[in-house]
Amino acid sequence: MSSDGATDETTSEPSTNGDTPPPAKPDAPAKSDGRKRRWREHKIARREELVDGTISAIRLHGRDIGMDEIASEIGVSKTVLYRYFSDKSDLMNATMMRYVQTTLAPRVYAAVSSDMSEFELTEATIKAYVETVASDPEIYLYVMSNGQGADTSVVADSERMIAEVLASVLGEKLRALDMDSGGSVPWAYGVVGSVQLATHWWISNRSMSTEDLIAYLTMMLWGGISGIAEMKGSPTRFRAADHSFPTGPET
Repeated sequence: MSSDGATDETTSEPSTNGDTPPPAKPDAPAKSDGRKRRWREHKIARREELVDGTISAIRLHGRDIGMDEIASEIGVSKTVLYRYFSDKSDLMNATMMRYVQTTLAPRVYAAVSSDMSEFELTEATIKAYVETVASDPEIYLYVMSNGQGADTSVVADSERMIAEVLASVLGEKLRALDMDSGGSVPWAYGVVGSVQLATHWWISNRSMSTEDLIAYLTMMLWGGISGIAEMKGSPTRFRAADHSFPTGPET
């Protein structure tokens, strides 16, 4: 016992015999790290469950749904939502990432990577994007149109990845035909940008059928791709070519 009445931990340990070391003390930091790791794993899994519930709620109530409706539909309180998401923007970002990474991007990648003719590949890629958006319009509009305060880099990153894959495919095909592939990257970004913007306009207005939109976009992009092939991909050939516009239908 120390002079102030507290137990002296040094003298209170059991005596040891010879060279036998005293019992090892528990590794407190390791236990703490294990708890933190389990909490992180639980939080990730729970966030995914709540995002899936949010997606179901958006499908049911539409893109203008609020946090109260989302919480009610999932069957939790808003307090629970805010335990796993810092605010509405955080939930929106997670929903956006889930939709892009698990639905939109994989379907487009599958089309771009298919072994088809050049025309079939062009049509299939456009069709994959348009039909994916058309099959889940409220989710698409929620993640694309409700982006105030959201991290839109998730969408930008997915579009960039799709464009890079398309550029690789286009470049390989041009090189296989001994054509100039130098424009593959800007052409690929042009394709992705035009399809995304046109589809966004269409899903917000629905002024034509899905089939007509796909046909119009395919007509435009195939015209561009076949024009590239006609010029062998060469800007020099393109600048020297005749660019007169057809005056009317052939007789």
